[in-house]
Amino acid sequence: MGLTARHLEANGLPTVIIGSAIDIIEHCGVPRFLYTDFPLGNPCGVPYDHEMQLSIINQAIALFRSAYEANTTERTTYIWSEDNSWRDGYSKVDKSNREELAQRGEARRRLQDEEKVAGLERSAMIP
Repeated sequence: MGLTARHLEANGLPTVIIGSAIDIIEHCGVPRFLYTDFPLGNPCGVPYDHEMQLSIINQAIALFRSAYEANTTERTTYIWSEDNSWRDGYSKVDKSNREELAQRGEARRRLQDEEKVAGLERSAMIP
């Protein structure tokens, strides 16, 4: 995403990125970045928290309008949860869950194979 933003900027299209991977995005040198300290895949906030999401989008629009220097980063004031315990288990793979994750992966592959055989163009797993 960061490299795409740089390409668009180089061709006269201003951009702003909302995201969580601050180290990666800042390394790419994007012009405008709104950092949200949330799990990956949730850059605009907690699902169904429309007030939070609208606030984050409004902050991004304000950043888009005001940032004229390259590598401008702002942070939102929101937190994902009070205790930030989501960090401990997010994308965690270790001895405690390896077998469960392997079983879930195998079940997913079986379902995908069944859907292919049935001729489905889009998996039921994709909303």
